[in-house]
This record gives sequence, C-alpha cells and structure tokens, in this order.
Amino acid sequence: MRDKGEYLFTSESVSEGHPDKVADRISDTVLDAYLTADPYSRVACETLVTTNRIILAGETRGPGTVTPEYLMHLARLAVEDIGYDQEGFSWKNAHVECHLHAQSAHIAQGVDAAGNKDEGAGDQGIMFGFACTETPELMPAPLYYAHLILRRINELRRNNDKSVAGLLPDAKSQVTLRYVDGKPVGATSVVVSTQHQEGLDQAAIKAMLKPLIASTLPEGWMPGDDEIYVNPTGTFIIGGPDGDCGLTGRKIIVDTYGGAAPHGGGAFSGKDPTKVDRSAAYACRYLAKNVVAAGLADRCTIQVSYAIGVSKPLSVYFDLHGTGRDVDETKLAKVVNEMVNLSPRGIREHLHLNRPIYVPTSAYGHFGRTPDEERGTFTWERTDLAADLKRAFGR
Repeated sequence: MRDKGEYLFTSESVSEGHPDKVADRISDTVLDAYLTADPYSRVACETLVTTNRIILAGETRGPGTVTPEYLMHLARLAVEDIGYDQEGFSWKNAHVECHLHAQSAHIAQGVDAAGNKDEGAGDQGIMFGFACTETPELMPAPLYYAHLILRRINELRRNNDKSVAGLLPDAKSQVTLRYVDGKPVGATSVVVSTQHQEGLDQAAIKAMLKPLIASTLPEGWMPGDDEIYVNPTGTFIIGGPDGDCGLTGRKIIVDTYGGAAPHGGGAFSGKDPTKVDRSAAYACRYLAKNVVAAGLADRCTIQVSYAIGVSKPLSVYFDLHGTGRDVDETKLAKVVNEMVNLSPRGIREHLHLNRPIYVPTSAYGHFGRTPDEERGTFTWERTDLAADLKRAFGR
C-alpha cells in the first residue's frame, strides 16, 4: 500500500463454517492426526466438501495406525465441532470418502536427509512474509478487523449467546478503510453476510450485528448506517457446503495479509512442514514481524525461494518500503540469515513445527494470532528476535 496521499483499501475474511474453511479444517485435522502419531509424517491432504459429501485425497507417509477409517471419523468430528447438522450437510449423514495414498518415492528421495545431504525443500516456489505497524499484532488493519468481526460472532455463536441467536456457521466479512499518508484513519464500509435460520429477516440481523461491529472497530471508525451492509442479498439460509462447494487452499489471501502484501501462490492447510509453501511462509512472517517489532522499520516484506530437494534458499529478499530507520536491507538479509537457518529443517526446528498444532490455523488467519506456549501454537508470531536485531543495528 502507498505511504502518501489518501486512498481506500479493502480486505475480506471468512468464518470457520465457510465451505473452503471447512475443507481447510478437515485437511489440517488429517495433518494433526499424522503428526500426533509420528512427528515426521509426510502429509499433503486436500479436501472437497459439498452437499452431504466429504472427499479426502492426497499423499501421505506415516504410521499404519492412522487408518482411512480413523481419518473419516475425524472428518465427521471436525464438521460437528464447526456446527453443521443441517439437512444438506450434517456430520452424521455426510458420505465420507478417503483417497489418500502413499507419497511418491521420487519426491521422498529429494526431500529426505541422507548421508551428507540435508533435508531438502518439498517443492520449488516463492514465499512471502509481511508485517506493519497498523495494529498491535503488526498486521494490516483491514484484514485484522475483518477477521475480528467474524471471530467475535463465532465465539458468541459457539457459546449460544442470545445476542446472535439464529446465526449459523457460514459467514463472510469485508472491511474498507480510509488511509491518509499510509495510516488507516477510519472505516468507510463494512460488509457482513451470515447464514441464518428461517424466521430472521435482514433488518433483525443488521440490528443484531451493528453493536458488535461498533465494538470491534476503534473508536470513531464506524461508518454511517448506509455503508454497513448486512446480508445484502436479503436472505442467506442455505449455506456451508450445501450452498457452495468447498476446497482446501482456496482462501490464501484471507489466510495471509488480505491483499496488502504479495503472495507466492501456495496454500497452507493439509501440508506438513517439509512443504515450504507453509513452513517458509511462516518463517518469513516471523522474521518480518521481528524486524518491525525491533523498530527497524514500519513495514517489512520478505521473499524467499526454494528448489525441490535443495536445503538452502535460493534467494532472500527484504523490502522495507522506504520506512527503514537507517537500516541497509542487504545487511539486514545477512544478519537474519545468521540468526535463523532458513533450510526446511532449520525452520522446522526453530519454530517447532513438527507438532499437531495446525487445526487452530485453519480459520481466521495464520498470522496476527497470539502464540500459546502451552499448546505450542503460532510460534511464528513470537518476537523473540527483536532484541538481537536491535543490538545488531546498534539500537
């Protein structure tokens, strides 16, 4: 985003009950099941969900105790936890198929460590990380507030709170902010579309959600009533996978930075940490966040690239968007490379990624979340490098 002038910028989020997020949740459930049984399992799981049908497909390498029957059972439990027991999509009645099969031996020989060869990247590609000072979580503000609106609705729904009585799991949000000289100063529009039970009309749902939106946005940011769009089509009863087919990995911008930063194109859910699409994107966010947390810049974008079977990154690129405080980006890349081993093994070990920590990432974004030391989740959101980065640049 620009750092001068006045402009509008928009990001969207989707709830855990959105069809694509249901698919992501199931894929990460499969991944966590394998990592629970063996931390070094290899998993690349894709899920499709549609009217009363769930299909698992992909490649795995792990213990035989993780059977297709067990994974199909876990898929049902995931759907139950989200809250789907509707005529067109129910955890009880949906037909579940498992088409996971063994990982290619040719891929395995490139990725596995052997002799003097370190563990290689699971694929070629480019990955990005980003951080900025727009929110305390160092995330772009439009996406942060779009996520937060849906997270609060979902928490209330799960707790059977009367203030959201009649709302169902599928929902989307969209927040447009006005920027002046690179800083967000207020919302010009907010869109929320949420599935609901019969008997609730559009006006009732808007009256229900307006106070929640107002309490989520910073004081003075609330747009006028005519710029708050709730269920713009009027009715949203048929939703979830019954209303729209869902696929793993189809919400990659929602998962990352809401369009405020580049994206390498690779999805996250269902992939074990040898897949640099996931682990290197986490590492880039970790490094970018620490650069900003150290006060070296107000915005930081990092790009890395890999070749399949090769352990070292082919390139590491830093862009401080002109916000760096007497920081040379070439030196910054060198300093960071000395602090963190950006090989797939180095990332996995530094961020402790070979654990069943991925189900919580499957909705409301992989970044800008709070690390949980007890559960070991969102380790890439820590700012434990900030002090060392400050020292490296004499701060």
